[in-house]
Amino acid sequence: MAPNSPNNSTLTISPLVSNRRARDYFQTPPPIERRRVHSTHRIFSSPNRQNTVNVTNSLNLNATSAIDTAVDALPSKGLPLPLPSSSFDESQLRPEESINLEDVPLTQADKLRLWRHDALLQHHYTTAIYIGDKVLNMTGDPNDAFWLAQVYYAKGDYQMARNLLSGTQFEDSVSCRYLSGLCLVKLERYDEALDIVGEVNPFKKDHSVKNPDGGIKLEASMCYLRGLVYARQNNFERAKESYKEAVLVDVKCFEAFNELVSNSMLTPDEEWDLLAHLDFDDADNNSGLVRLLYTTRLSKYRNVRTFEESEQRLKDEYSLEGNLDLMLAKADLLYVQCRFHDCLDLCRRILEKNELNLQILPNYLSCLYETGGKNELFLAAHKLAENYPNNYITWLAIGIYYFAIGRTNDARLFFSKASILNPSFGPAWIGFAHTFAVEGEHEQAISAYATASRLFPGSHLPNLFLGMQYLQMNNLTLAQEYLLSSMSVCATDPLLLNELGVLYYNRGQLSKSETFLQKALLAAQNLDSGAKAWCSIHCNLGHVYRRLKKYKLAISHFEEVLRMSKTDANIYSSLGLIYLKLGRISKAIEMLHSALWIQPNDPIATDLLDKGLEANMKVSSRKFIEEHEDTDDLRPRLSKHRGAIPETPINKPAKNVRFIGQDKRKDLDLIVEDLRRGEDSSEEDGDDVMEMESD
Repeated sequence: MAPNSPNNSTLTISPLVSNRRARDYFQTPPPIERRRVHSTHRIFSSPNRQNTVNVTNSLNLNATSAIDTAVDALPSKGLPLPLPSSSFDESQLRPEESINLEDVPLTQADKLRLWRHDALLQHHYTTAIYIGDKVLNMTGDPNDAFWLAQVYYAKGDYQMARNLLSGTQFEDSVSCRYLSGLCLVKLERYDEALDIVGEVNPFKKDHSVKNPDGGIKLEASMCYLRGLVYARQNNFERAKESYKEAVLVDVKCFEAFNELVSNSMLTPDEEWDLLAHLDFDDADNNSGLVRLLYTTRLSKYRNVRTFEESEQRLKDEYSLEGNLDLMLAKADLLYVQCRFHDCLDLCRRILEKNELNLQILPNYLSCLYETGGKNELFLAAHKLAENYPNNYITWLAIGIYYFAIGRTNDARLFFSKASILNPSFGPAWIGFAHTFAVEGEHEQAISAYATASRLFPGSHLPNLFLGMQYLQMNNLTLAQEYLLSSMSVCATDPLLLNELGVLYYNRGQLSKSETFLQKALLAAQNLDSGAKAWCSIHCNLGHVYRRLKKYKLAISHFEEVLRMSKTDANIYSSLGLIYLKLGRISKAIEMLHSALWIQPNDPIATDLLDKGLEANMKVSSRKFIEEHEDTDDLRPRLSKHRGAIPETPINKPAKNVRFIGQDKRKDLDLIVEDLRRGEDSSEEDGDDVMEMESD
């Protein structure tokens, strides 16, 4: 395989391993006794030099010469030991002989490369640049240009690295093209970077060719870089395809895999389908480990049991108990299941091990918001601002804190900054949209949520929030479309199920509404959701049963709400209306007085109380007449009785209330009918004001 083949990695041109066969170094040697090679760690010249051994060209990989036995005897740990240069006559070796590599002299360029590379590893960039420049002038080797450019890149001098690699003599080097494109991305010159790496993969599409050196194929790295460029240009569909191609070319290209799954660029089904098509044989004898690790990173909306089995195997078979990445994967599962308290506890344990672990922070910050941890949010944002002042996670944390304390405009600025720094960061887009939604600016909120929905098809949240916005705008058709789309991704979110219950309630499909609300209640119970979720669902079920005339069930759900929160005027008004319908006038008046004590200007509670007091007066009057209908002084007694009725500041005559006949029950039914048909209030009016709770 050619030195510049896209199926190679940069290991083939590394001074540390350039003359060591990758299969001997990266594969575990068979457990047989071998002779030890007496040598120190040596570094040899670039494979492009004629006087050195090329890993893929000069060596016969199928040969069974004595050199195999000698190389296999090298230590399995520490720095790799290279093979001797091509000036060494390996045909003279015998299997039983050991090799003393110290006898093989290093060239002048080899020694300079050693000096340059060690300076780079020790971050002595001035030294590495000084020596690397001399090596490049002496050899003109593209590989020496690559390593000198690596020094400039590590130093942050991207323009110098780009200028160095722009020479025509380096155009045929895949590694130089890759690093040149990476520099252009850092310089935000995306069109130029795309010209370097190509708009599509210029290499052969046969990904079955194995990498002989154990590193990451340069072709895969080029595909990843192409996806990075497209993402910076907000062409996320092309970015997604490039990332997928990168990980299909080489499963070891975790950068591309991570971009796909961590940014929810694929739907849950697409993620699992991609996993099924990955060639884990590229990872050699680590294929089983890599497969399990990748499985734990996939969407937690699907195949939870598979995730749990993979997690357990990694702990048992590979001793990864307590590994931070496994803990991060578990935190993702808890967050998706809305188990915010459990997720928060796990996040805190992770931060105890690594207090500035940026990967856990989106879940950690979201859980703090959900559980009301404003003080902890402030401390987290403050710590991030000190340590990572220019990181998008820092801006997200500050935005969430300001949103939590009600400073919506400030929060919007910080969410916007985070989304600019990283356009692929979903939480920033959703937070930005929330700032419009909370202020009732539906059009702006819908625009931001729609962008998030397009960018992150693997998350159910954007479509859920879109459905909620359209529901508030009473556009039930679009609300149903987005809510059902969200449900196709995640069918267990209590908030989503609650919103579907509200949707069908507003459509008048009360049986469907009851079904979804019962599912929401069950999900909230199973996931140990907070009291807020319970209150909302119980309240909505109470309204559904009220409309279904299942008054006892309605009362039980409303009373459940009152056990958790006694400050909801809407609940007392709803109970007052139900007790009026049941003929329990005194109880209705008590509930309505409670509603007005909480919210004195509530027009519905005021109107219902007027009707209740009027109904109570009529019933009392009827009872008085029945007791004294044979007496002669009925009129003055009735007048005296009316004078005994308690007066309230909100008492006023009811309109169109009729008093008919001797049947007290019928009389009350007529009063309730008047309540329904009255000019100032009705059951329908009550439904409009005592709305279902949509979070």
